[in-house]
Amino acid sequence: MRIGKTDQPYSAISTSTDKTITVRGKDLCAEVIGKTDFTSYFWFLVTGQEPNENQVFFANAVLAAIAEHGLVPSVVAARMTYAAAPEAFQGAVAAGLLGCGSVVLGSAEVAGRFIADLCQKAADGGDFETVAAEGVGALRAEKKPIPGFGHPLHAEGDPRANLLFSLAQKRGAEGPHIRMVQAVRKVLPDVIGRGLPINVNGAIPTVMLDVGFPLAALKGISLLARTASLIGHLQEESERGIGFIMSNAAAGAIQYDGK
Repeated sequence: MRIGKTDQPYSAISTSTDKTITVRGKDLCAEVIGKTDFTSYFWFLVTGQEPNENQVFFANAVLAAIAEHGLVPSVVAARMTYAAAPEAFQGAVAAGLLGCGSVVLGSAEVAGRFIADLCQKAADGGDFETVAAEGVGALRAEKKPIPGFGHPLHAEGDPRANLLFSLAQKRGAEGPHIRMVQAVRKVLPDVIGRGLPINVNGAIPTVMLDVGFPLAALKGISLLARTASLIGHLQEESERGIGFIMSNAAAGAIQYDGK
């Protein structure tokens, strides 16, 4: 049974012969291995273009910013999975990544799409603050949170977000997406009655979009960064296991209220 389009059977990512491996038009052994860093290679794999200095700088910055933040749900899931199945390292990594959705970790993608949509409306002739207020108002009318804003711990401002914006200003990388997320921050008190800080998941997509990273691949940044962190946590779990401690703590914290 035919499902979807079947008239473009092509891929421009990679091919190989008995003597060569070609990635995005480059000879892997002659032009890539030992000659490019992984962040640059990641950008090249995703976009097909060599990154410039600012693109490499900010890709490195955001990967470092989002990789690790303690025993968050993805890490807990991974460590508890590894404790239960130490023979399946890859399964534990996968367990940590599977929960990266619109609330945790994947929220950078949601924020990026929200800001990109507002930027498009502003590009069509709208004032940034007016467009921002209308966008926030539409979310509130549907009782939806403002993606990229607020933090349960960093209520006075997410230090990672603040640093990324400062770096973008210093390196001349500010563009319409950073301008728009700042416009949203500015109109929040008038629209919802209180201010909210921009969190790291609001900073990452706006910075990356302004330096040219594709919107459709935004979630990949968080997934790649968190994979590195999960590997670190699982290595520690193999030597100093806390997976069952967390499991027991969860069982103790939840009270039964059924019949």
